[in-house]
Amino acid sequence: MTNIIKTIIRIASNPIIDVQEHYISNNRANSAGDALEEYIKDSFADSFNLNNAERVERWNTVFSYLGNQNNPPDIMIRDGDAIETKKVESPGSALALNSSYPKAKLHSNSPMITNACRESENWDTKDIIYAVGHVVNKNLKCLWLVYGDCFSANKEIYERIKNTISDGINSIPDVEFTETNELGKVNKVDPLGITDLRVRGMWHIKNPKKIFDYLNLYSSDVTFQLISIMKTEKYNSFPDEDRNNLENLNIENFSISDENIKNPNNPANLIDCKVITFRS
Repeated sequence: MTNIIKTIIRIASNPIIDVQEHYISNNRANSAGDALEEYIKDSFADSFNLNNAERVERWNTVFSYLGNQNNPPDIMIRDGDAIETKKVESPGSALALNSSYPKAKLHSNSPMITNACRESENWDTKDIIYAVGHVVNKNLKCLWLVYGDCFSANKEIYERIKNTISDGINSIPDVEFTETNELGKVNKVDPLGITDLRVRGMWHIKNPKKIFDYLNLYSSDVTFQLISIMKTEKYNSFPDEDRNNLENLNIENFSISDENIKNPNNPANLIDCKVITFRS
């Protein structure tokens, strides 16, 4: 089974920086955002050098779900982690999460996921990786691979706000409401009954570059950089062989360090984590 450790080794060993040119020239993407998603899929599936038929077969084996733009996640590894891919225009741009708040974990009972995702395998909760790529002039300058529980609070924090807004909308007298996964939908607002109102949440969260600026991980003087952050307990959950291969990787400007990050639910407490970086 694939995992983030194997993926980091693949990227560090053979980084493909010109992602948009690579995937558009192979008729596998139409934009920089699409190219980044294809790159993440190939990185996790180890399908860079396969033809289209072999690539589809490999993805079918490695992934249980490949999503859409409107519902998280973008990818689910079969019996493994979920992945959400985000492209940004500048190194510090906020991440647009649209109607889905940031997630420490992905839950199968979430109303924001599709039935296809929910039924893709037998699962209740998955760890989720946010793959944040900064693409400049068709080239991938920086790729963050950060687990959601390293920066997202527990779901109750976000749902309290969402539910308070929804309850307030639903308390408006003399209007007709409709069941919705959005914050609210009001029908027949006017006397003629011809106007409806949809109330949608548009969630944003800061870029990992800004969230973890106190660790001084980002460099503006390199062609490409990979930065991955995960809890130490998550790192230790991966097979010994994979961790040994990573720790013995003999590549210039590659490093693994032990760091403390702020607890997303209580910044007064610190969390032990592993930070993995590669620069070229």
